[in-house]
Amino acid sequence: MEREVYSVVIKMPDVTQVITNLKVEHIPDKVVYVSEHPLTLEEFYELFGEDDNVELIDGVVIPKMAVQDHHEDLFRFLFIFLALYVEKHGLGIVRGSRTLVPITPYRGRLPDILFVRKEREDIVGQKGLTDAPDLAIEIISPGDTEMDIMQLQTDYEQIGTREFWIIDQPRKQVRAFSLDKVKNVFVPIKLDGNILHSEVITGFWLKIDWFWQKPLPSVSDILKKVGVL
Repeated sequence: MEREVYSVVIKMPDVTQVITNLKVEHIPDKVVYVSEHPLTLEEFYELFGEDDNVELIDGVVIPKMAVQDHHEDLFRFLFIFLALYVEKHGLGIVRGSRTLVPITPYRGRLPDILFVRKEREDIVGQKGLTDAPDLAIEIISPGDTEMDIMQLQTDYEQIGTREFWIIDQPRKQVRAFSLDKVKNVFVPIKLDGNILHSEVITGFWLKIDWFWQKPLPSVSDILKKVGVL
């Protein structure tokens, strides 16, 4: 493992940050940024902005990998579909992959898509959320390991996220969970055949097979199917 010490400037893809006393560590297939002490979320907020595609994991800054085109296309399809449905019915707020979700004082996630119910909109702040989203969606890419996926599930579960979807592109699988409010653990959401019904977004449903179609379905056609257009 290589270690370099930067006292003033660290350059990252497409952005240069002026940061004091961070070290960059090169480990197999990954570059991480560490300070002289574990960074807190407050310090992370001060150092990084919405243009920096990084997460804070246990006090360490970890850049997110550039995504492949199919990942980006699936994000576009699902984000537009979900956002327009929520807006049409006045259900709350949908945000994309630049909204930070706090997990612990030293850990924060950037889900691909999140939803917050209208009655909880006050948790959406300028720097991210102040509480768990009602729904978090993560789109899995080929470089993500089972350990990565399990860590995501554990993080969203421990903060009380009411619903969590994992869209696993490489395996063409969707795993959806709702929070058992008594045990505070995720339990699988039963699919209705090929259809996933959200338990937190009233009336929202989709066909799992839509995610694997090439090209993806027309968003306007799908919105007509669910009665938005």
